[in-house]
Amino acid sequence: MSVYRVSYRYANSLMQLAEEKKIYSKIAKDAELVYNALESSKELRAVLKSPVVKSSEKTKLISSIFSQKIASETEKFLEFVIEKGREDILFEIFKEFMNLRDKKEGIIRSNIVSAVELTDTVKKKITTKLENQTKKTVESNYFVDEKIIGGFIAKVGDTVYDSSIKHQLSLLRKKFSEEISISNN
Repeated sequence: MSVYRVSYRYANSLMQLAEEKKIYSKIAKDAELVYNALESSKELRAVLKSPVVKSSEKTKLISSIFSQKIASETEKFLEFVIEKGREDILFEIFKEFMNLRDKKEGIIRSNIVSAVELTDTVKKKITTKLENQTKKTVESNYFVDEKIIGGFIAKVGDTVYDSSIKHQLSLLRKKFSEEISISNN
C-alpha cells in the first residue's frame, strides 16, 4: 500500500477521533505543532525512521518533546502510530491531516514568488484577488526570486498564475520564433 494511502487513513482516523470527542480545534492545533516540529527537524525524522532505534525509545522521545504541549489524545495517537511501526511516516500522516483540516475549514494554501519583497498592501491585494477567484480562504507564503525579473508567480493548489516578466518574455520569444518560421516557409 502506498505511503499516501496509509498516511491518509491514519490522518482521517485522527480527524474522526477529534470530531467524535468534540476536540477538533485542540487536535488541529496539536497536529500543526507536531507537523511543524517534524518539518523543521531532519534529525527527529531520521531518528523516527531509523530501524536501529527501538520503538520504546522513540515513544519516550516523542513524549519528552510533546508532553505538556499537546492533548492526551494526540499523544496517545502518536504512541499508537509508533506501536504499529508506522513512525517512519509520521510526517506524512500529519501533513495529510493538515490537508484534511484545510479542506474542512475551506482553506487553500498558496505560494507566491516575486522578484522583490512585496509590501503588506500588495500582499493583501493578491490574497484578496485569489480568495475572490477560488471562493476560499487563502493562506499565502511569500518568497523572493530575483530571476523572475518582475511581477509574480502564484501557485494555488494545482493552478499556477504566472505574471512574471520572465514568463512574458518567454511567451514573446516563442511568438517571434513562430512568426519567423512562418515567414521563412
